[in-house]
Amino acid sequence: MSIASNNGKKISGVKALAFDLDGTLVDSKLDLVLSMNATLVHLGREPLEHEQIAGYVGGGVPLLIKRALGEDAAESEINDGIAFFLGYYRQHILDNTVPYPGVLEGLDALKGRSLAVLTNKPVKFSQAILDGLNMSQYFQFVYGGNSFEKKKPDPIGLTTLLRDFGAAPLEMMMVGDSDVDVYTARNAGTWACGVTYGLGSAKLHECPPDLLLDSLADLPGYIPK
Repeated sequence: MSIASNNGKKISGVKALAFDLDGTLVDSKLDLVLSMNATLVHLGREPLEHEQIAGYVGGGVPLLIKRALGEDAAESEINDGIAFFLGYYRQHILDNTVPYPGVLEGLDALKGRSLAVLTNKPVKFSQAILDGLNMSQYFQFVYGGNSFEKKKPDPIGLTTLLRDFGAAPLEMMMVGDSDVDVYTARNAGTWACGVTYGLGSAKLHECPPDLLLDSLADLPGYIPK
């Protein structure tokens, strides 16, 4: 996929943006994969290939654990896995995680607009990553997978941000790397922007976003003030 697929399309009226975290703002793949494999070893299971685990990311920690353990996993094993993963990941959350190329440039260029993070990762972990990478300064709100009763693609997070920012749906854009983010935008009636480099980008063809970018550094040019 390429930025050229947008055919120079620009979307006017966007005042507020909500960004996914993993796979969109930060490359956290290795830390997530290593934490998941440490969890599998803890549970007496064999580690999985990195790409297989990466394909399970995006629905929050409980779903990640369930996907990695498979359908035969007992509820007690799932709960043990969740607890171990959270404890291990907390200690290794910034070992290898960095912003993707172009992210800081894009965020700098978007200063003056209303920006937020909307992720299915637990909010404390999300805030720790943003603080550790000196990225918290860009965002007025950070909502995680445990901030609401339901996770993305349920629209509750985006509808909350619409109220927070006093924005209409077509004044908001959801930016993410996966089909989950596009469905979240569709469910809330907002614009959707996809990025081609993230963990879930292979699924974007199933639900094409309104805008598709190879780098967040290019985003400001497509949403003129």
